[in-house]
Amino acid sequence: MLTNAPKGTKDMMPEEGYKWHYLEEKFADICRRYGFQEIRTPVFEHTELFQRGVGDTTDIVQKEMYTFNDFAGRSITLRPEGTSPVVRAWVEHKGYAGVQPSKLYYNIPCYRYEKPQSGRLREFHQFGVEIFGASDMLADAEVIAIGNDFIREMGITDVELQINSVGCPNCRQKHRDALREFLKPKYDELCDTCKSRYETNPMRILDCKSPIDQELVKGAPMMLDYLCDECKEAFEDLKANLDAFGIEYTVNPKIVRGLDYYTKTAFEFITTKIGAQGTVCGGGRYDGLIEEVGGPSTPGVGWGMGKERMLMTMEACGAQIPDEEGTEVFIAVMGEEGKKAGVRLMKDLREEGIAVQMDVAGRNLKNQFKHANRIHAAKTIVIGDSELESGKLTIKDMTSGEQTEVAMDEVVAALKK
Repeated sequence: MLTNAPKGTKDMMPEEGYKWHYLEEKFADICRRYGFQEIRTPVFEHTELFQRGVGDTTDIVQKEMYTFNDFAGRSITLRPEGTSPVVRAWVEHKGYAGVQPSKLYYNIPCYRYEKPQSGRLREFHQFGVEIFGASDMLADAEVIAIGNDFIREMGITDVELQINSVGCPNCRQKHRDALREFLKPKYDELCDTCKSRYETNPMRILDCKSPIDQELVKGAPMMLDYLCDECKEAFEDLKANLDAFGIEYTVNPKIVRGLDYYTKTAFEFITTKIGAQGTVCGGGRYDGLIEEVGGPSTPGVGWGMGKERMLMTMEACGAQIPDEEGTEVFIAVMGEEGKKAGVRLMKDLREEGIAVQMDVAGRNLKNQFKHANRIHAAKTIVIGDSELESGKLTIKDMTSGEQTEVAMDEVVAALKK
């Protein structure tokens, strides 16, 4: 057990690290271009935040949260998603008193007790963006646009944007009543999960993955047919803004999302490249969430995107990730004086921003060169008694084999070039 990671978790080994760094750097860059600023929140929060924010009838709160009592008896939960903690932090630090709207992004680990499968882990990592303080549907189109651009910049193909409106509390109640009436004769045939949803949130039954339940909901009333005038106008405005961005989309009335806080806009980016777990990004509008967790009445919209799923989808699409930049210079040394000179040179090169290594395992010269090859050093330098005596060092290009002789006090300047 000591040498096995807990079920549903995954180590990131050095040979994979450069892929994560590439993805994270690209995400931070596109957020900068769109005017989003980074926010960081604690890994754990008070459990009540998720009960009120995510919704105590959701699968996440009922079945999937890692919740425990701390030594003072307070109920604490490892965050299962990113939006509620960002809202809590924004309210606590009075983000609403600053320039509006607030455009925020995060890069975090999350935790859910789920059955591990391809693209779904118990410890997973998310990117997310949020806009607080903007009721115009251009904000919804903006967060969709940054997701669309990021997905495509990462080389992901065969992606479809699907959108829907889940209405507001007023028109949603009429749809719930109609949906319950439709499902009432079929109640006994529903799966156990959907039977519990029947009372608490029947709209979630439309999204059930059970083939039996998918058959049962055929012909069911859809939210789009029950939208109030305000929600109907907002949905048409969203589509017009997406058209202006040049973003293609499909209206899918079964998209409901798994969190209770969504209102009006709901959307997902779906790919066929990774099998059943095909959603790489999902989100929508949540105009009541900030008020629900204790802030002023403020509209919000955003999305979450799984990093593991992104990397898996990129690999399936054959997206190219640049190789990690390795060691630029390896200094091979002979003798004690050569070692001292090598250390001094290594220090000087590192101060100039050059990636440089020396052997620290006591290898002979031949094995030092073998090690330089193993770590893919771009250039090597040998320092021994003869080099110290002549005051000249030879820089060897490990790819071309070209060698350049340089005065010892000019090596740093030569390598900088």
